[in-house]
Amino acid sequence: MSEQGTVRLERRGTTAIVTFDRPSARNAMTWAMYEQLDHLLDTIAAEADLRVAVLRGAGGHFVAGTDIAQFTEFTSADDGVAYERRLDAVIAKLESLPVATIAAVEGSAVGGGLALAAACDVRICTPNARFGVPIAKTVGNCLSMANTTRLVASFGAARTKAMLFTADFMPAAEARALGFVVAIAEPDAFERDVDALAEKIATHAPVTLQVSREAIKRIVSRSAADGDDLVQWAYGSHDFREGVAAFVEKRPPRWEGR
Repeated sequence: MSEQGTVRLERRGTTAIVTFDRPSARNAMTWAMYEQLDHLLDTIAAEADLRVAVLRGAGGHFVAGTDIAQFTEFTSADDGVAYERRLDAVIAKLESLPVATIAAVEGSAVGGGLALAAACDVRICTPNARFGVPIAKTVGNCLSMANTTRLVASFGAARTKAMLFTADFMPAAEARALGFVVAIAEPDAFERDVDALAEKIATHAPVTLQVSREAIKRIVSRSAADGDDLVQWAYGSHDFREGVAAFVEKRPPRWEGR
């Protein structure tokens, strides 16, 4: 495995297993990994006899967001818009797969990792799973309108705002109580329970699942509008540049509100 990480695909019967493999960074996504994921989603979509895709991480974590060190390459607000559009395109492709999708979450599902999990149809996790978007504390950027809509659809407006404003992580028990995850599986039963969930969904009518997903997506996204101006505001700010620098230099950021 390279320092850039990899996204691997294997097949088990009618189930595709997508594994984010960069455990040294809790599977934080690099540009290369997003590109690999994009290509693998095309591969899955082309396999007519697949019924389910399971997304999971290597080394005890799901995905700890995007690798923040890459943001040091950004020179303008438009770089932020391009990044969010790139991320949105990959996640939209995940949401539109012709197969059902399961996020099998161990450890951290943070930032972009939470967005990937929220884009899946159902989620199952271990007791140590945690979900959050701590960007107000770490980097000072923002989510796209599409990803904010996904979180509001998953948690409600008030809980999403609390998550973003406090930068605190949601524990597995709360995620289960809110219905975001369908089950919490103990580590020694996790593989078995993920397989059982995939096998159960694989027996159901694919068209019914696809139509139901599309109907729900249309209902929850009706109020989503273009948000490029908001992305430019965040990514073009002094605070974003300071947040990235502080993260890379391993020091607390000094926010100025500009």
